[in-house]
Amino acid sequence: MDRNTWNSIIGFSLIFIIIFVWAKLNAPDESEIEQQRARQDSLARVEAAVETQEEAAEEPTAEVPILPAITDSAELQTRQGLFGPFAAASIGEEQEFVLSNPDMEITFTNKGGRIKAVELKEFKKVIHFDGMDKDSTAILQLLEDPRNRFDYLLNIQGKQLLSGDLLFQAKSGSREISFTLQGDDGRYLRQTYRVPEKGYSIDYSVSQSGLQTGGAGLQLEWKNYLQKLEKNSDYEKMFSTVYFRESEGSTDYCSCRASDEKVLPNPIKWVSHSNQFFNSTLIADQAFAGGDLKTVVREEETEDLKLAYSKLTFPTISDGSEMGMTFYIGPNDYSELEAFNADIEDIIPFGWSFFGTVNRHVIRPVFSFLSSLFSSKGLVILLLTFLVKLVLYPLTYKMLVSQAKMGALKPKLAHLKEKFKDDAQQVQIETMKIYREFGVNPLGGCMPMVLQMPIWIALYRFFPASIEFRQESFLWADDLSSYDAFIQLGTNIPMYGDHISLFTLIWVITTIIYTYYSTKEMDMSVNPAMKYVQYFMPVMFLFWFNNYASGLTAYMCISNIFNISQTLITKNYIINHDKIKEKLEANAKKPKKKGGFQQRLEAALKEQQKAQQAKSAGKKGTKK
Repeated sequence: MDRNTWNSIIGFSLIFIIIFVWAKLNAPDESEIEQQRARQDSLARVEAAVETQEEAAEEPTAEVPILPAITDSAELQTRQGLFGPFAAASIGEEQEFVLSNPDMEITFTNKGGRIKAVELKEFKKVIHFDGMDKDSTAILQLLEDPRNRFDYLLNIQGKQLLSGDLLFQAKSGSREISFTLQGDDGRYLRQTYRVPEKGYSIDYSVSQSGLQTGGAGLQLEWKNYLQKLEKNSDYEKMFSTVYFRESEGSTDYCSCRASDEKVLPNPIKWVSHSNQFFNSTLIADQAFAGGDLKTVVREEETEDLKLAYSKLTFPTISDGSEMGMTFYIGPNDYSELEAFNADIEDIIPFGWSFFGTVNRHVIRPVFSFLSSLFSSKGLVILLLTFLVKLVLYPLTYKMLVSQAKMGALKPKLAHLKEKFKDDAQQVQIETMKIYREFGVNPLGGCMPMVLQMPIWIALYRFFPASIEFRQESFLWADDLSSYDAFIQLGTNIPMYGDHISLFTLIWVITTIIYTYYSTKEMDMSVNPAMKYVQYFMPVMFLFWFNNYASGLTAYMCISNIFNISQTLITKNYIINHDKIKEKLEANAKKPKKKGGFQQRLEAALKEQQKAQQAKSAGKKGTKK
């Protein structure tokens, strides 16, 4: 291969690498790196606290104790020294209470007066082991990790107590439960939860008396270990983080790729600890006064993905009055979250750019409409593909006509490379002359591909973000939001995985077949590298898409099948090749207009050729 061919191969390889890196880094901004460096000290302290907390969880004696019943005055003094007016709340045993509706079952504990676990009845979590032929499922719970904390920070007698270390008095009904932490000096903290008849939104309120110090409101420290719930934990980790929205701002989030911290001095409307498909979100009726939010990425071998941390400062509330909130603990369902009218649906990782807008306002509504007609998500993907191809067919027809024209001119171009030997630039100039003479636009077949690229890029984010495809089966795929493991390899291959995705394999094969058939009549002598690049790219994508959402690879397979069918039918039964040849000959006899894109391109190639010749001449003169 000549130098220009190698340059083309290198150029296309660089383009592929750029696209790959862009897609992988689409979620967070590179500018976050500098911000993260400034936060490393704070994050290191959080990580150290996590390790200490885990060690304490392994050894019960390391936990803050609920002291035994008081037996003498000395012990009473010790207890009062530790807990002040809440010494009595350190006595007793932890009790659990359960409230439920058709959608969820909530377990509460009087230790801290908090939610201990929430079972989502309509969903199951996936338990996946590398190399196993079949995944198993289990009950899906949120907020269930024993290391989780939900503590109000109480400043008593110069010491800071954590509400999670004290026992609240419980009062339970069929739909409502309240927990009261009562001090012997009249101070108290009360938390009330009201469970709806259906759905995932819990009315939550807090009231207090005598617990605000220095005119500052209460502080809540919420630590939540986000568990692995999906088959593909790599993508689950990438889409899990802490989201939030300031009252006067738009939705933002901590980095999805690395440990991160956001210190927010302004009022905050809501905070969400979000997995790929589920979230726990605290929404304030009256905005929180400020907050400190963090994500801490966990090691690969741990059972959880990340630690989500939120320290929220409440506005000052008068003694006896309530601060109202809503606790949403459930699926990342767009309609459910949109109903809050607080932009909480933005936690669904459709993307933040133009493609995110396409997903939210174009692709999602179309999928929702088709899903209302058909229960099978695979059939919905099939219909969407058909609609896209139907809309783009006029442009596809023009592309195929352009290919037919270029195929008809191929005999006229065949001798150029032999005539001009290795002068690739002169070959390009002469090729453009022939195209201009016969009225052929060499870029006429690009538009359908250009228009489909935004759809592909948007769908790249749509399928792994949409809970509608979670654990939905189609053909051999058992989960359209994750990869289809048609064959388990029994070992993990770096950059490929422990399985073979049949949708990805079929897509690669059909792409190569379609590429060969659609370009076999095209003249590649101007740019011989295209002979190799057009097959090299699909093979590279074999590694990229093997671990990706099978909904996308199924769409791409179906799209290729439509492409091949459209091409065969249009070229063999619709396009009149004799008329095309007659039109080309007629175009050659017409007087040519001055200007135009092709003539400007031809002129640019000539200028480039002159510059190259001058450069070569200069080098020869230097050698002399």
